Amino acid sequence: MKVIPAIDIMDNKVVRLVKGDPKNKTVYSSDPIGMAKKWEKAGADMLHVVDLDATLGTGSNLQTIEKITHSVSIPVEAAGGLRTKEMIENALQFSSKVVLGTIAFKNKEILEYVSKKFGKERIVISADQMGGKIVISGWKESTGIELIPGIENFVRLGYSQFLITTVERDGTLHGPDLDSLQKSCSIKNTSIIASGGISNLQDIVNVKKCGAAGVILGKALYDGKISVEEVKTLA
Repeated sequence: MKVIPAIDIMDNKVVRLVKGDPKNKTVYSSDPIGMAKKWEKAGADMLHVVDLDATLGTGSNLQTIEKITHSVSIPVEAAGGLRTKEMIENALQFSSKVVLGTIAFKNKEILEYVSKKFGKERIVISADQMGGKIVISGWKESTGIELIPGIENFVRLGYSQFLITTVERDGTLHGPDLDSLQKSCSIKNTSIIASGGISNLQDIVNVKKCGAAGVILGKALYDGKISVEEVKTLA
């Protein structure tokens, strides 16, 4: 199971939000590149770098993400607000993968275009759920699609990599949504990355038991409740 620290960037600072609420944020660093190097040195397998300003439609940190990719040797997946063909193509020039949510559900033509051009293996579909339904546009808009059927629709189109976040758990340290994770990992031909709610090492053990291919580390990592090194011994 891959150990993947999250670096969420807002105003060029590393922050964590609670349940995606920009009013409920903690700033952890004003040096995203230094943070990336720190997690690489600790043994991270990959970095999950999120442009929160792009997600919320208030700006862009894509240049910072590009600098991060040049400053570390481990893979970096770019996420957050990649909602045009140009932005996705730009991000794929330097990132190993892109995480697509809103565009994947709203514009299958662009999704198909970038998939053909760059390969589906570089596309991670973000399936963020709230109240059992997949949400998009910075978690503000419900698609009305339930999680499992939503994933299955993309599997039929040939996609295999999914990032699963239960919004109610994100940034809360209340533990991951193991029920949804178990069901998602049970779908054939999928590689599921678990995100949201990790609070301790037992959560890591539980996520691994579900069959997750990777786990995103956020608030628990930044608050010092777990370390990359400890998680690596269990993953």
